[in-house]
Amino acid sequence: MTHEGREGWGDGERGHYGPWVWSAYRAYNELLREKLKKRFDAREGPWLDQVADVLAEIVDARWEGGRKKEKELEALFAKLEKLLEE
Repeated sequence: MTHEGREGWGDGERGHYGPWVWSAYRAYNELLREKLKKRFDAREGPWLDQVADVLAEIVDARWEGGRKKEKELEALFAKLEKLLEE
């Protein structure tokens, strides 16, 4: 991929800095993602833990299968629905 005409990206004297500039942008975006994840975890973490627990139970119940699990799955989906309405 070429970036002709852009300062620091082309074949000019600064062309060899392109990969470093790209790395800097990626690092900035990764840092921003980590900060957002921390904010969401602090604000929504306990609720998301509950949602994750119910989803894990649903997956377990589906793997175990059988007719006796249908009622359990219905109850789990109702629990999930209630959490998602909060």
